Amino acid sequence: MANGPADMRRTWVNVIGNQLVWLCAVAGAGRGWQWPALLSATLYVGSQLLASTRPRLELRLLLLALGCAWLVDGSAAASGAVQYAAAPLGWVPPPWIFALWAAFAMTLTASMAFLQRHWMLPVALGLLAPLAYLSAARGFQAVHFTAPAWLGVATLALGWCVALSLLCAVARRGTPSNRDTPLIGAA
Repeated sequence: MANGPADMRRTWVNVIGNQLVWLCAVAGAGRGWQWPALLSATLYVGSQLLASTRPRLELRLLLLALGCAWLVDGSAAASGAVQYAAAPLGWVPPPWIFALWAAFAMTLTASMAFLQRHWMLPVALGLLAPLAYLSAARGFQAVHFTAPAWLGVATLALGWCVALSLLCAVARRGTPSNRDTPLIGAA
């Protein structure tokens, strides 16, 4: 929760920066480019790590998010239900997807910290995560869902529910003010 102008500024920079990384990544991928995602994510993640009061936690979340990217998006691609633009190795998630997950990891202790309040929040947001993929597919041709499209959407939703729950649990345990608050029934 933001307590002052500096915290509020960090929250807004966190939100806007993450959205800019998403835009650079999907617009670049739609053109077959990796560099917009990699450059924007590197700048954003670096700035967030420098501004962080808990850089070790942020790095832990970053590494875990990259593992989640490998599993969630790799599973979706390997199933054949989802195809990613600018994917040099087929079923292996392309670098721009890893850049998106790295950037998203930086939101979990800042603008998305509210997800740590109750165990159902990450599940609910995980169910909505495929909307970003659908937007990337429709607006930028960065993602393609093979027929039936619901299979790819369901695969991503399930993967995101699990991954986001895990990421939020790690973020919650690493946040000093949350260590003594029970997850179930937390306000």
